Amino acid sequence: MKKTILIATLATAAAAWILRPVTQAQSADEAGVRQTVGYYFQGHATGNGDFFKKAFHPEAKLFFIREGRFSQLTSEEYIARATGKPASDEAQRKRSIESIDISGDAATAKIVLDYPSVRFTDYMSLLKIDGEWKIVNKTFYANRKAGS
Repeated sequence: MKKTILIATLATAAAAWILRPVTQAQSADEAGVRQTVGYYFQGHATGNGDFFKKAFHPEAKLFFIREGRFSQLTSEEYIARATGKPASDEAQRKRSIESIDISGDAATAKIVLDYPSVRFTDYMSLLKIDGEWKIVNKTFYANRKAGS
């Protein structure tokens, strides 16, 4: 019985030691993805396009359905819409990361922007480029709230 417990303990310790570098790399990558999404959130919160520039790759595209039609913007067009100041209802706005999935140099993030009149669900595709995570693709759905 003691030998079985010892073998199980050694196997668990060995597995933890073997998986440790992977876990550390995943933690660093997750932190990098969260930082990039944080820039995106700061762009929305402040209206400052410089935060969006930190988040998006210059060749990123945004895809969505507007009035029943497929629509798209370049990241440059999207960033140009930044007003330079927070929205008047900024204090009522909530932003959250619902999920992050990372595989090597590719990641996805599901993000919710819950505003008084609309709830946006964003799906971001990110790539680790030259050591930095950048949003390369954004698709989103805007769910208008009742009375808006």
